[in-house]
Amino acid sequence: MDQQSAKQFGDAGNRHRAQRDAGVWVRGGGVVLLAGVLLAGCKGMPTKDERAARQDLQSVSNVFRPLPAGKALPPLAPGAPLGDYLRFAMLNQPQVVAAYYDWVASVERITVERSLPDPRLTFETDIMDIVQSIMPGLMMEFPGPGKLKAAAAVASAESRTKYFAFETAVLQAALAVKEAYYQLWFLEEKIRINRQTLELLGDLEKLARAKNDTGKVTLQDVYRAQIEQDQLTTELVNLEDSRRALMAQLKGALGLRREQPDPPVPTKWETTPLNLEGEAILDTAFARNPRLKGMEAELRMAEASIAMARKARVPDFSLGLEADVKAAPTMYRPSAGMSLPLWRDKIAAQIAAAQAGRHAAAARLSGEQIMTTVDFAMKTYDYRESTRALTLLQEKLIPKARQSLDIARAGYLSSQIDFFNLMDAQRTWLGFQMDEVEARMRREVLLAYLSLTIAGTAPEGAPILPPAASVPKPVSH
Repeated sequence: MDQQSAKQFGDAGNRHRAQRDAGVWVRGGGVVLLAGVLLAGCKGMPTKDERAARQDLQSVSNVFRPLPAGKALPPLAPGAPLGDYLRFAMLNQPQVVAAYYDWVASVERITVERSLPDPRLTFETDIMDIVQSIMPGLMMEFPGPGKLKAAAAVASAESRTKYFAFETAVLQAALAVKEAYYQLWFLEEKIRINRQTLELLGDLEKLARAKNDTGKVTLQDVYRAQIEQDQLTTELVNLEDSRRALMAQLKGALGLRREQPDPPVPTKWETTPLNLEGEAILDTAFARNPRLKGMEAELRMAEASIAMARKARVPDFSLGLEADVKAAPTMYRPSAGMSLPLWRDKIAAQIAAAQAGRHAAAARLSGEQIMTTVDFAMKTYDYRESTRALTLLQEKLIPKARQSLDIARAGYLSSQIDFFNLMDAQRTWLGFQMDEVEARMRREVLLAYLSLTIAGTAPEGAPILPPAASVPKPVSH
């Protein structure tokens, strides 16, 4: 063979090898692409708890649609009832929105925890002077039997705790609105009483001036009346100035930012209807209080964590398949693996830690039940005390103080008593009226606290699940 023929033969061989290698890479890429296409649309099988959690989330999301996904709430209209303020706050308060998305994230984590690990594409080759083999492949890992189910149970229990945290945030938003609402309402009552008393002091000053003109009293009585008016005028200015602070409190309770306009001042007085007879509220609290329900869910999560920790004894498995696409015919190389859970002290520590978490969760639940009982007893006592004080003021002290003031005024006109006794009667009457306003406000705030924080009774339109849906099975601990 001459030199030219040898060169042509060599070039032909190189072209043949290049075409063969190109075909190998095409086949290898085709295998990898086919595996990606087959696995791209895979979906896992949702658990029963996951389906229930997503149904609950959908039910709440139909009502609660925070920005930016939802629509902005319409502004509150002047003269709107208290219920409109409560619904606005429960749907707009940032703390409620944050708790909602924490719950959403926890529901999504259920899917993550019950899903198989992602498959892995592998590649292997043998190289000497040239590439001897090209072996793309696919490797899949399978957690031991029951592990994914146990992990999903833990995630499902966690989602329940996040839901009850969301419900607690909803009720706290409603309570904040009620507290600001009652304080604003009773501030107007205090201003009204002070203005009424200021007019009375003006009349008393005129009486003192008239008696001074006739020489029956000195200017000291006039100055005393003026001092009382000056003090009351300053108190009135302070009360009117506090309206700005209370409006800021109401605005914050509604979840309105600084640049947003102030809400209209509530003009309708509405009390909190609540039956305080017997232990009905405490029974309702143990059945519906979201803090207690959340701690019961934490206990279930701890129990599920124990079951998951015990699954650490179960080995994990892996299966794989590689294809030598350069061989003719194609050679397949299956592989299998299994983890060896040998570290018994590690497994025992995992189980012991989960059991300790369960004991801690049970203790927290028991402690919260005790504190709820104590809180109920204290708040109902405060309610009864404020009710008795209110009855005493409205039925006895204020009418008698008014009669005493009228008698003192008549006595001053007839010079039977001095101006000091007249001012003392006036201060007593004013003080009792202010005490009556404070007692009314305190009682309303206590009613709101008992209804929302202890009993867990949500206002109408609250974006939460119905009571029957939010109460899981009883927990033994």
